[in-house]
Formats: sequence, C-alpha cells, structure tokens
Amino acid sequence: MGDRVLITGGAGFIGSRLVRSLVHLGHRIWVLDNLLAQVHGPAADFPNMPGTVTWRLGSVADAGAMHAIVAESRPDRIFHLAAETGTGQSLTEIARYCDVNVMGTAHLVEAIRAAGLTRPALVLASTRAVYGEGAYRDQSGRVVVPPARLSSDMAVGRYAPVLPEGPATSPIPTPEDAAPNPASVYASSKLMQEYLLRQAAEAAGWPLAVLRFQNVYGPGQSLTNPYTGVLSVFIDRLLGGQGIEVYEDGAIVRDFVFVNDVVEALVLAGKAGLVDPAPINIGTGTPSTILDLARMLAQLAGRDSDCVRISGAFRPGDIRHAVADIEKANRLLGWAPRTSVSEGLAALVDWAKAARA
Repeated sequence: MGDRVLITGGAGFIGSRLVRSLVHLGHRIWVLDNLLAQVHGPAADFPNMPGTVTWRLGSVADAGAMHAIVAESRPDRIFHLAAETGTGQSLTEIARYCDVNVMGTAHLVEAIRAAGLTRPALVLASTRAVYGEGAYRDQSGRVVVPPARLSSDMAVGRYAPVLPEGPATSPIPTPEDAAPNPASVYASSKLMQEYLLRQAAEAAGWPLAVLRFQNVYGPGQSLTNPYTGVLSVFIDRLLGGQGIEVYEDGAIVRDFVFVNDVVEALVLAGKAGLVDPAPINIGTGTPSTILDLARMLAQLAGRDSDCVRISGAFRPGDIRHAVADIEKANRLLGWAPRTSVSEGLAALVDWAKAARA
C-alpha cells in the first residue's frame, strides 16, 4: 500500500481530482470537507469512490473535527486545500474567512502536534493573490510591485498601476521573491496560512511545499458560485443566452492554469518532501486578457462577439496584471503546464454544455 494521505477540502473542484489521482497511485485517503452549499450546491454529497477513500463531513474551523481526522488518519502526507476563496465576499464576511483560513490552519498544526506526528509532508494550496499587483520593471530596470490601485483613479478610467515616478508600463512575470502585498481579506488570510505553516514546519522539521496558484479553471468548476472563477461564470451566462460584461477596458491580464495541471503540481509537491518552505508559483507564465478570453468563449459557445461588452466597471482592490514566473516549479518539482488555453477553454465549454443539459 502507498502512503496515508489527508486532504482538507478534498471534495472540491481541485481536491476531488487530487483524490482520484492519489487513489490511482495506491494511497489510502482521508478527506475532510464541509460540502458548503455555495461551492457544492444545495444537494451536495461526497463522490462515489473506492473504499480506500474515507470521507468525513466537517469544517477545518471546527477544532474537534480537525483533531479527530488527524488522529484517525495519522497521515504521512497532508494536502491543505480547504479555504474560503471569494475575494469580494471576504470584505463583507471577514470573521468567516479568518475562522476557516487562519484558525482552520492553526487547528491543523495543533492537531498534528496532538497526534504526535513527527514528519508529515505538508502541501499548502495558496494563491498568487498574496502578491497583490503583479510585478513590473521600473525605468532603472529594478523589479517592483506597485501599490494597490486607487478607486478614484479607476473611476475616471486610469487603470494602470502607478509607481512613485509615474505609471507602471513594463509588466513582467511575478517571481516568488516579490514582496507580498495582499489587497483583500482573502489574500491576507491566505498569506497568514503560509506564515503559520512555515513557522510550524521550520520549528518541527516538517517538509512543507507552498504552492501559489494562479487562476485555476476547467471542467467541474461551479457554474453558479459567483465567487469562483470568472471563466465559469462567463460560460454559464453565454450558454444561457445572456451577454457578458468585461470590467475596466478589457485589458486586465491573468494567467489561467488548467485544473489537471494544478493537480499534477500538487502530486509532485507531495512526493518532493521539500525542506525549503519558500513558495512556488503554479501557472502557465502566459498572459491572457480577460477580453480575449471572453471572446474565445463566445466563439466556442456559438455566440456572436457582440454579446461581449466592455463596461468600464471595476472592483476595488482588484489587480491589473498577474502572470507567474514558473521557473522554480520546473526546477524544484520538474513541473510544467501541459494544457494550452485553447485546449482548456474547449474542455470547459464541452463540460459546461453537458452539465447544463
């Protein structure tokens, strides 16, 4: 038999695929998930999988549930995926986001210690949101991360981030050593997860891998949760005969990485047993504007391009440019994305059509 593995949030979009991958590798799996209706739908249940998977209904914010599953599973590897993830929602539900993301991680650390586990390999699913705005190169050639954009600027159509010497004009892929500058409660809570696990792992000698995901998308992503990926929201509206609204001037840049590639990165990180807990970016390194992606989805859905409208609306705290430097993932994990954006979007649309049917 393989290792004993605990996955928090293992019934979710990424977690359920990770469970399947690890089952195929012969591991014994325990999953803790609260099946939140916002994420899983009102009639959610655990997937039907082999007997080598043990499902437990509960929240990481419940210390008792966390201690119980760690004591039961006594895992060799732990994948910590459970988190509240809505950037906008986090601003209005601060306590819930901190309970789940921060206290849930604290409960995990204390449960590991209480169970007497000496060297579990930990993998944290973190996010590029901890950087805030993406990296730029200033006029002197230095890599800098601009401060958060002001709502007063965006309200009058000034969308470019501003450096002390003027507008930032040369965006580059963001490296892991860029200083964190979270622009939302969600991002701040995820950065605290990193700090808690890094400090606990360094003190106890636990292997730890911190993976900062870019925008993850693909089949199985909720079509109804307004706080999940923008692409799933877009395709649901397109297939429903509605138009889609693209914010700002349409030139917001993101790095969209396919869910299967993300799962492969998680599996590799779990095997690696890294002793350096410094974060690792997981993305494609390829920039895509939201407007271009919206038009590609419209074409795949059989809709005319005029169903895509640039609105000029904006979200306070949103970022302009986010693309990952993925050299470190390739070097330390031997990982590189396999799925192109065109292939991934086609798979998402095909799945969404079947799901709606």
